[in-house]
Amino acid sequence: MRYQRSSTLFKEAQQVIPGGVNSPVRAFKSVGGTPIFVEKAKGAYLYDVDGNSYLDYISSWGPMILGHAFDPVIEAVKERADQGTSFGIPTELETEIARLALQMIPNMDKIRFVNSGTEACMSAVRLARGATRREKIIKFKGCYHGHSDAFLIQAGSGAVTFGSPSSPGVTAGTAKDTLLADYNNLTEVEQLFQEYPEEIAAIIVEPVAGNMGCIPPAEGFLEGLRALCDQYTSLLLFDEVMTGFRLAKGGAQELLGVKADIVTYGKVLGGGLPVGAFAAKKEIMKHLAPEGPVYQAGTLSGNPLAMAAGLAMLQALDADPLIYTRLAEKTERLEMGLNTVLKNKGIPYQINRLGSMISLHFTEQPVIDFETAAMGDNERFNFYFHGMLNEGIYLPPSAFESYFLNDALSLEDIDQTVDSFQKVAQKL
Repeated sequence: MRYQRSSTLFKEAQQVIPGGVNSPVRAFKSVGGTPIFVEKAKGAYLYDVDGNSYLDYISSWGPMILGHAFDPVIEAVKERADQGTSFGIPTELETEIARLALQMIPNMDKIRFVNSGTEACMSAVRLARGATRREKIIKFKGCYHGHSDAFLIQAGSGAVTFGSPSSPGVTAGTAKDTLLADYNNLTEVEQLFQEYPEEIAAIIVEPVAGNMGCIPPAEGFLEGLRALCDQYTSLLLFDEVMTGFRLAKGGAQELLGVKADIVTYGKVLGGGLPVGAFAAKKEIMKHLAPEGPVYQAGTLSGNPLAMAAGLAMLQALDADPLIYTRLAEKTERLEMGLNTVLKNKGIPYQINRLGSMISLHFTEQPVIDFETAAMGDNERFNFYFHGMLNEGIYLPPSAFESYFLNDALSLEDIDQTVDSFQKVAQKL
């Protein structure tokens, strides 16, 4: 592979953009080397500025579930752009996509559109606090809910403790209202509720974690969270920015059969444009301005281009009842191929998968939370990443990210990926 033009562009970007990127994982800090700069994409393929092509296994970190430059989405955006790109005034599109989204997802009455997953989660937590008149939230180590201050919290010395800021700029005052537990550890959550029985507004959780690799919930974990929230009159908040409209029409709520009180969305919902949303029952949403006192606003919320793209994407998903079966089968085929290669090599590894989310960890221990995810062999992962990149396979440039398959990937593409891995594995 040739990367000369990408290398030049990265150096130029570093002069005017912090780190040369507008989101840190893009800088390849975790895996080393120089990031590629993409020129275009179509279907399952990325094309960089040096003329290289890659099978894409991140799908823009989730939203390109039907492949890049999906014709109905592109046509919808073009048509809408001819009529104006932003008004800051309501449009019929907003109601149309809201109605369809609420038909597809279970257990929700109303939805508010915002501009990103971060904004959705930030707003949802504010709503939970306003509705319950409580201040503390529980989050899980390794779950990422955007870069809002309340979420950039890491554990202290104990397994269950007040958080401490994990980024400069996050105040200790913010950190004190964020309680931490290990993902998939219901006992720690129970202990927090016992210690603060009337102070916890909500639990926020990725029902399927995607930011420490793909980590599905342990049996009974989400059900246990639901029961604890009911017992202590707290709210259960599912961050489905990744899983919403990806694991099923109704996301993780539908697939896993657990009802949340508030759910956040993004990624797939925008069809590739910046969109986020949060939804809840009307009894909770009535607290949101302008109906209630919990304030949230945004000039670009409900932007017509984003609404047109999202509506076209949801309509395509709603019209194809087999999409999620196909995606799961393709992801299973990839898992089986990786398994075959790795078993023959005798390399310690774990593969986690659910639906069209999957991740490979070079470790002997099952990966069930952030601590076990961090035990992976990073040096081996970095070699694996760059080996696959040189074979024309674009994987997440971090061992702590899930892969996201798209439906444009053919079975032949999957087999080609496994064949490429066979070559790379010879040197692992």
